[in-house]
Amino acid sequence: MASGPDDLREVEMSEVEKNSPSRTPPAPPALDRRISASLFRLRKRSPFLATLALFAHYRPSLELPTAATDGRNVFYNPHFMAALSDEHFDGVLLHEVLHAALLHVTRRSHRDPERWNIAADIVVNGILLQNGFGLPEGHLRNTELEHRAVEEVYALLPRPQEPVVLDLLEAPPNDAKSEDAEAKEGQGQPKDKGKLFRGKKRLGSDALSEAEKAAIEKHWKKAIQQAQAVARSQGKGSLPTGLERAFGLLQPPELDWKTLLWRFLVRTPTDFAGYDRRHVGRGWYLETLEGESLPVYIAVDTSGSVDDTLIQRFLGEVQGILGAYPHLKAQLFYADAALYGPYALQPGDEIPPPQGGGGTDFRPFFDRIGRQLEGVCVYLTDGYGDFPPEAPQLPTLWVVAPGGLESGAFPFGEVARLL
Repeated sequence: MASGPDDLREVEMSEVEKNSPSRTPPAPPALDRRISASLFRLRKRSPFLATLALFAHYRPSLELPTAATDGRNVFYNPHFMAALSDEHFDGVLLHEVLHAALLHVTRRSHRDPERWNIAADIVVNGILLQNGFGLPEGHLRNTELEHRAVEEVYALLPRPQEPVVLDLLEAPPNDAKSEDAEAKEGQGQPKDKGKLFRGKKRLGSDALSEAEKAAIEKHWKKAIQQAQAVARSQGKGSLPTGLERAFGLLQPPELDWKTLLWRFLVRTPTDFAGYDRRHVGRGWYLETLEGESLPVYIAVDTSGSVDDTLIQRFLGEVQGILGAYPHLKAQLFYADAALYGPYALQPGDEIPPPQGGGGTDFRPFFDRIGRQLEGVCVYLTDGYGDFPPEAPQLPTLWVVAPGGLESGAFPFGEVARLL
């Protein structure tokens, strides 16, 4: 979090160094557990904000007095975070996550870093406080400006008279590698030397490349899509106060089919009560929720109206499902007028060769899975065929090929279209 000259300056680097002579921050298990617990509390209060928080990577750094973000990662001083109450812990975490999700790092452009950071803090803190979240003493607030876009707040603010500690970084601190930096090192590329805004020490006017900005923006657009899907699936479709306005320019016009599938998955009680399990690999989960798996029944239309090229595309999408959602317990069927399978699939499994080529009848598939009480159905098809007279008990997602049946002609389920 950004702070004024009298705020949070008690955390001096010399004291930090006493606790860590190597200047390499530890990863305290207690703090990992507190982050997981914080995400669980946030899920109860705001599924939207909690899902956004899952898209950040949390990394300790002793170079920081408090916490900061480079647009994707959230860096935090372990000593500072450990001293916070749960209420303030949640608030600080969300403060940095909102900076990242609102693209406050990439939107700065040529503007003065200190003045921009103050403007961004006013916007973020206003959102958090309006929604009942707590922040540590010394936080910035301006109720007259906090409802405006950060660019407007920046234009209305005077230049800061004193140096401030900034929490919007264009590179990670030296002692905290970002995910991108670790990936580069794994590929044999040279290490990035992180630089940190502190006081009058600044980076160039706009150190991020266009490619880096685009990657960050794509990351958070996807996060916002999935956060909206989770909020809707839990009956909380309205965004928290101030966020609909703040995210207005970032919302895509519609969801792609994989996002719709993700929404189906998070509706079920066997999933992490609303979270994509790809985050399990990052450690953000509670131990009591381990060991669950979700059945998904996948049908690929192999009737005569679907050519080989389209079937291969369908199978490519099946591989995408398995790769993106490793917790799934998938069963694959091929279907024309008959049904072939099921084939149990795990991520990385070779997909069996297609069978079919006759007419199109959706009824055999739904008759087969009609006795199932748990899971979701995904049917990849052009949509031209005979439907069952009644909708199945399980949620159904139709993934329709270009030029396929109109969405309104499907008698049940949700329809997503391949582009």
